[in-house]
Amino acid sequence: MATSSWKPKGTSLPSTVIIRLGKFVWTTMWQIMMSKLAPPSKKGEYIRPESQFRHAIGTDAGNPYPPTPGRYTLFVGLGCPWAHRTLVVRALKGLDEVIGVSIVSPSSDQGIWVFEKPEEGCHTLPELYQLALSGYSGRSTVPVLWDNQTKTIVNNESAEIIVMLNSQFNQFAKNAALDLYPEDLKSAIAEWNDKIYHTVNNGVYRCGFAQSQEAYDQACDELFTTLNEIDAVLETNRYLCGDRVTLADVRLFTTLFRFDIVYYGLFKCNRRRIKDYQNLGVYLRDLYQLPGVADTCDLESVKRDYYGNLFPLNPGGIIPSGPDVSSLMEPHGRDTVGIASVRS
Repeated sequence: MATSSWKPKGTSLPSTVIIRLGKFVWTTMWQIMMSKLAPPSKKGEYIRPESQFRHAIGTDAGNPYPPTPGRYTLFVGLGCPWAHRTLVVRALKGLDEVIGVSIVSPSSDQGIWVFEKPEEGCHTLPELYQLALSGYSGRSTVPVLWDNQTKTIVNNESAEIIVMLNSQFNQFAKNAALDLYPEDLKSAIAEWNDKIYHTVNNGVYRCGFAQSQEAYDQACDELFTTLNEIDAVLETNRYLCGDRVTLADVRLFTTLFRFDIVYYGLFKCNRRRIKDYQNLGVYLRDLYQLPGVADTCDLESVKRDYYGNLFPLNPGGIIPSGPDVSSLMEPHGRDTVGIASVRS
């Protein structure tokens, strides 16, 4: 009996030539897109550009930006960890009736932030930057602390904005007694901020945006070395600097909240989840359950903004259905951490 040479359609892989051509084209385009999204060093390391607007709100004579209720607005993207910092401090200090908030969302087609509704006659964040400074050609990032009176950007550096929110609006704040940047802890906070910024806050981006194996390996090693160190410190400290929550915790929190959701998979930070650490997981729950903090955390926006808009990392744009973050509301049991050692 003669054997049939028929084969079902679609069962064979593309030819070697097609595979090589496709790989070459995709790799070339990926490198071009990544160079625009995340400018690298010669070693393929992601280098984050510095913020350009660095004015300060204050009561000193001659300062054009005095603390005034209703005068300022925060422009934020709910998926952005840097913008999220400002929302957390705003919530903790009770400034919801003092500082306004306007939401922007990333446009996957345009690669820019766009407003849900026009603000100051602008439809996109680059237009707002142009309104603040005609001819501006730099990156248009969030958060933005906007002065509604002079129609300009006061500051777009999250690390500086949260310091201002902590101290400059106390006369109007519902929780003025909370000091997230106390004088006696400033040195310790600064040390943690320096370490955490490079290896964790920006470290996850250095992993996800690395354009060489060497750059990725170094960033990943540094990231998990610091996470291990923090986990050890939290064995005896409720918070990074002792028994008081500070801006160092706020800066770490917004990265930890996104870690298992986004960075673990999409950014290749997959050695260990935060929830699997002995102390970091419950520490995250502790911070999440502070008054007003959970309301600043938008899981769906985080997933949409990362998985749906970072095309070079997720070309299909498929957004995962999980994870379930309801466990963040489970008891954390960290109320007494460190108390026994202090008393002894």
